[in-house]
Amino acid sequence: MNIVPDTSAIIDGRVSERIESGAYDGATVFVPEAVVGELESQANAGRDSGWEGLEELQRLAGFADDGGVTVEYVGRRPSADEQDAAHEGDVDALIRDLAAERDATLLTSDVVQSEVAKAKGLPVEYVEPRGRDVEHLAIEEFFDETTMSVHLKVGTQPKAKRGEIGDMHYQRIRDEVTTEEQLRAWAHDVEESARASPEGFIELEEPGMTIVQFHDFRIAVARPPFADALEITAVRPIVKTDLEDYEFADELKDRLAERQRGVLISGAPGAGKSTFAQAVAEFLNDNDYAVKTMEKPRDLQVGPEVTQYTALGGRMEKTADSLLLVRPDYTIYDEVRKTEDFGVFSDMRLAGVGMVGVVHATRAIDALQRLVGRVELGMIPQIVDTVVYIDAGQVHTVYDVTTEVKVPEGLTAEDLARPVIQVRDFETGRPAYEIYSFNRQVVTVPLGEEDGDETGVNRIARQEIEREIRSVARGHVDVQLQGGNKAVVYVEEDDISYVIGKGGGRISDIEDRLGIDIDVRTHEDKPSFGRDGDGGGGSYAGAAVGEPEGEVVTPEITSRHVVIRMDEHVGETVEVRAGDDYLFTATVGRGGDIQVSRGSAIADELENAIDRKRRITVVPA
Repeated sequence: MNIVPDTSAIIDGRVSERIESGAYDGATVFVPEAVVGELESQANAGRDSGWEGLEELQRLAGFADDGGVTVEYVGRRPSADEQDAAHEGDVDALIRDLAAERDATLLTSDVVQSEVAKAKGLPVEYVEPRGRDVEHLAIEEFFDETTMSVHLKVGTQPKAKRGEIGDMHYQRIRDEVTTEEQLRAWAHDVEESARASPEGFIELEEPGMTIVQFHDFRIAVARPPFADALEITAVRPIVKTDLEDYEFADELKDRLAERQRGVLISGAPGAGKSTFAQAVAEFLNDNDYAVKTMEKPRDLQVGPEVTQYTALGGRMEKTADSLLLVRPDYTIYDEVRKTEDFGVFSDMRLAGVGMVGVVHATRAIDALQRLVGRVELGMIPQIVDTVVYIDAGQVHTVYDVTTEVKVPEGLTAEDLARPVIQVRDFETGRPAYEIYSFNRQVVTVPLGEEDGDETGVNRIARQEIEREIRSVARGHVDVQLQGGNKAVVYVEEDDISYVIGKGGGRISDIEDRLGIDIDVRTHEDKPSFGRDGDGGGGSYAGAAVGEPEGEVVTPEITSRHVVIRMDEHVGETVEVRAGDDYLFTATVGRGGDIQVSRGSAIADELENAIDRKRRITVVPA
């Protein structure tokens, strides 16, 4: 009796099992070198299946020494190309050819291999694959009912984040330092359990990083050289909510069910954004909407009727193309972060799909500002009409986003009418912000907020006037607003002619661009004239003697952007200045930087200041 086992039968220990039962007494077992190559490759990759297969080969050697069977290694090892194409059946074909050459029965636990061998007329013995009774992972011992995540790393004490949403604490949970041997054992358990269990799968497998989904656990296993040491991070949701659990539940339900919407769910990390997104998905599904998700990795805890998609071929653009064929009513896009993500979100929304995106932001308005510069300004309300800000697991703020052609709040000249995005408080209906183009820049103006005696729109107007005048004046500039459409500008006496221009042409051009009447005077004409605390009133921008206050930065010029690194100021709104001159206002992104697209007016001014070796500073807005 001749037997040729394939890789699946060796890994499952089916050959030694039959030898021990007496079914293969006196048989010759031909072990293909192709099987040995596969097992060696799996063992080198740290997979338990490879080690289990090698242990089975050692058991076969013991049986051969006892004389119960004859074991021979035959055939050739697969080439590198064949090994890479193993999933396409190249290695299985080598094994079938050996079975035919040796007039042997093919032993397999692979149903596809079995059916192909039968079709080719080969004798086949098929055995059901040995399933693992995988219910729990070894690392689950670190979790209790309050644990959201566990963090294990070689050479450190195990730590966990425990508590309630909005009140999480990162704490040590064991005094013993974790060894590399322990981490390797836990990593093998995680990865092989995910492969063996129908409740688990490998979400991502790249050199240095494996991401596993097992039941409701999302587990990342990082290895050198990607990480400096072997590390396991396991996360699970500690609460599952219903939309009824949140404030404005009835109003939000009516809004979502009325028609397909564009919604951004925003908040800081750990605030409960994904938990709220799960509640929205369940509500929409229960109200007869076809709901899908786009996640990488997939970790939203939704019911079986909501299909969870990941990045197709590593790209969410391909996933979106597929979903547009499926035509869901709503898609939950978990973790909209990069420009590509916002592009996909926008394309699907404009195609008529209801979209709910999860966005990191420290303020509700910041979520909407993430779209500025990524899509055409006038399209934003068509893409996002609702912003929900989550804080400590609760709905903190809801904004309604619309657009209309009007004169921006605080400006009065009728020729300043333009498309204005209005951001209204959902509860009160009062405008909270306006977003519009002002002097070639997109500005976000808070309404009803005052900084001393200066409103948000006045601050923007003053900064723009100051910037325009400084572009032609050489000395100090002081701007005082007088109502919504008038301003007095105080400059050095030598600068009067430069600012006004021949026949008043230069100042007239500035007035036309800004829609504000400007009266130009010297500092001596200013009431209570003085500097450095001698009674100078108003908003004397940059008039203090010496270097301007603020953090000195060194912008980096790339092929597409001018980048200012501000790692310690993520989410803050700041002003960028060159010397004493105001350049622009921006919000520091989640990545800790300000990016200005090259070719824009702002970038041109910034690059010009860099070329002139002017000191670039950043100050809080």
